[in-house]
Amino acid sequence: MNDIIMPTLVVDEEKCRRNIRHMAAKATESGVMFRPHFKTHQSLVIGGWFREAGVEKIAVSSLSMAEYFTRDNWNDIMVAFPVNVREINHINDLASRINLSILIADSSVLELLQTQLRHKTGFYIKIDVGNHRSGFALEDMDEIGMLLASASGNPFLEFRGFVAHAGQTYHTDSLNEVHKAYLTGVQQLNDIKNQFLINYPDVVTSWGDTPTCSLVNDFHEVDEIRVGNFVFYDLMQFHQASCDWEQISVAVAAPVVSRQKSRNEIVVYGGAVHLSKDSLDLGDKEIVYGEIVTLHAKGWERFPEPLYLNRISQEHGVFYCPDEYWDLFKPGSLAGIIPVHSCLAANLLKGRFYNLKAGEYFNHEHESGYTAGEQRFF
Repeated sequence: MNDIIMPTLVVDEEKCRRNIRHMAAKATESGVMFRPHFKTHQSLVIGGWFREAGVEKIAVSSLSMAEYFTRDNWNDIMVAFPVNVREINHINDLASRINLSILIADSSVLELLQTQLRHKTGFYIKIDVGNHRSGFALEDMDEIGMLLASASGNPFLEFRGFVAHAGQTYHTDSLNEVHKAYLTGVQQLNDIKNQFLINYPDVVTSWGDTPTCSLVNDFHEVDEIRVGNFVFYDLMQFHQASCDWEQISVAVAAPVVSRQKSRNEIVVYGGAVHLSKDSLDLGDKEIVYGEIVTLHAKGWERFPEPLYLNRISQEHGVFYCPDEYWDLFKPGSLAGIIPVHSCLAANLLKGRFYNLKAGEYFNHEHESGYTAGEQRFF
């Protein structure tokens, strides 16, 4: 890793591929479609690893991300974010070239879609199963019915199903709560689906969040799982018991820039603009922004007593270092950081990915506007 000169996402390809195969196998065993959410990695090369595992349909979080993945001939793409009608021209352009699906979470967007869509576009209806972020509730059945009735006369709108994301599972304290959220949410999703099966016999239910998809083994109650964070996992998922330590496949390599011996603190070049400000509350008022690990050619290792990134600002990260590990973190060396939330860290560092297995960067253009030489995916 001598070429790493600034905060970089180091990825263990073997762990990534293993995570992909495991989730794909769970979907196959349950007889459901596997539509992974690519917002976590945002990489054509990692997308190729999914394709090698048999994946044909994907979800993304923006039209620009969908555009990016069409470059590698991904054709069936769901934008799993409430449709932004100000992007209608981009929707029409993409729908003219690929099998595009959008997400409706507010019935009032329908009027504009009906008047301005120019190509057949699939749509899913977002159902709120407890996250209370967006979507229709169980008691909104009449509004959903009116939405579907209005859309049915439009040749460019094709109803495809109901989508749910149990985001509340990221804030649970026990495995029982995760399972309860899944069972309750799936029941709500199917209650709504069953109301419309007569008129829409091919309608599907699409479920996605990493905690439930990691901890539940049988998905026969839904038609599709749509999960993303599992490809990398992170410190949050580890502390929620959604994954084992060996399943975490990314660490941020952060150059050490300063040491303060009077406080036994190490300062690294790796702050909020690289990791985000997502934090984890470990109790006793200990808020952490990542776990410090040692990096080596084959991966990373935890310390016997975990070291945590204690403070963070825009570019700086600070952690307490006991005397016995002091000499491991001299200015110019690299500290490894397991991020609290890998999706955000990967997004912030998408121009700097390093493949641990290959020992090199991979360069790709990305929708962010970076040139090919600046983009380093693997």
